[in-house]
Amino acid sequence: MIKKNIKYLAVLALGLIACEPEFDNPIEDAGTYSSGEADFSNYVALGNSLTAGFADGALYITGQENSFPNILSTRFAFAGGGEFTQPLMADNVGGFADNTNDFPPRLVLAFDAQGDAAPRPFAGTPTTSVANNLAGSFNNMGIPGARVYHLVSEAAGYGDPARLATDQANPYYVRFASSPNAAVIDDAVAQNPTFFSLWIGNNDILGYATSGGIGVDHNETGNLVPSTYSGNDITNNLVFAGAYTELVTKLTADNTEGVLLNLPDVTSLPFFTTVPYNPIPLDEMTAQGTNMAYAAYNGGLQQAVSLGALTAEEAAKRTINFFAGQNAVVILDENLTDLGAINAAFSMLPQIRQATPNDLLVLTSSGVIGTLADPSDPTSVLGVGVPLDDQFVLTPEEQTSVESARLSYNATIEALATANNLAFYDVAADLSQAANGGIAFDGGVITSQFVTGGGFSLDGVHPTPRGHALVTNGILDAIEATYGASLPRVNVADYGTITLSNEVN
Repeated sequence: MIKKNIKYLAVLALGLIACEPEFDNPIEDAGTYSSGEADFSNYVALGNSLTAGFADGALYITGQENSFPNILSTRFAFAGGGEFTQPLMADNVGGFADNTNDFPPRLVLAFDAQGDAAPRPFAGTPTTSVANNLAGSFNNMGIPGARVYHLVSEAAGYGDPARLATDQANPYYVRFASSPNAAVIDDAVAQNPTFFSLWIGNNDILGYATSGGIGVDHNETGNLVPSTYSGNDITNNLVFAGAYTELVTKLTADNTEGVLLNLPDVTSLPFFTTVPYNPIPLDEMTAQGTNMAYAAYNGGLQQAVSLGALTAEEAAKRTINFFAGQNAVVILDENLTDLGAINAAFSMLPQIRQATPNDLLVLTSSGVIGTLADPSDPTSVLGVGVPLDDQFVLTPEEQTSVESARLSYNATIEALATANNLAFYDVAADLSQAANGGIAFDGGVITSQFVTGGGFSLDGVHPTPRGHALVTNGILDAIEATYGASLPRVNVADYGTITLSNEVN
């Protein structure tokens, strides 16, 4: 009998996990600081959730206060930096009171009665209302969910509450847009920034990646009309380049200095690296029984080979075989040959295979692997008797689509930084190092390990306060190299990671 729930993640060394991050981080080092050729008196940060301070699946005050732009502003204050304002949420619960289904409370790490730890929704009630426009300009213009083309002038109305029902507006921008017909870039430029940061483009590939590649790659379709894109699509490279160029052109119109950040590889994020491809533990008897259930399917593959409908290589790739020990999950793979389209006799052979180390199972798959697709059928174990849907697996072919777009986006970002004499921070390199050995700091090492690594929050995508502190130091390095500034670094150890709490739903 296969267990209904497959436990693959043990939360170890909880002593390494800090709870609530510290809000006040006094600088003890003394020194003479300078802005160099830059002017930090009015710093504006433009971007998406990474800029806003989104973490643990929600936007909440603590995350905003520990966002890299807010931390960076405290460093700028030592060299002429002015006040830095943010459109703070109403609480530390996260989510919207108007729509808790789509915008639920944040996640916290909680322990169940058996002592097992897992991310669970915080039990608090959201009090932030989308209907409450904050009526003011803010230095932090990070908008969770925004893509590069959402920020341009042509996307005016992205903060119009009347468009929320048709998904043509963003509730986070609705809260602080200067008017319903405002455009994000125009609101940013209207503040007359003397310095800016721009970290945008992650969502132009991330929706496709986190959904297991169920969207459309518009570098394949050639679609250049972003208004027709869905949230799970990959933005066309030319669309990205055009929109990003507009943003940089408008931000630098008065020779304003700034820093551009590139986009990390998805394999740097624990959302894609935490769930192993082989999370199914079976004993010998159960493995044999499962193989018997697949005997007819495997036999059909061999018949297809003998009739020339399938190569031996693809048949081997599709053959299902379980054994005593840790087993790979069975997945749907649309990249496999559709045998039903070749011969009706093979229509009983679905496009399925077992996962390999090259497949990335997304974090959300952990909630379904080992559960029953049909509660009345004990053989309908998802990932064993029933294949995982495409939305839970990013296959190598889908990873190639994501990476190809990312490299193109990053080439655009770096080229525009060079052409406009802007600082450029290769955050992708730092996050890759965190994922491959870690980055040492005074007091420890920050890695991309889920829960225990310290760098990423419980949603597996967004940084913790400690992760934001790391990014801040990287930005400071880039600014100093470009503008000759001298600024104090952040003590990464002063910033916390995830929150432990048993106040959960």
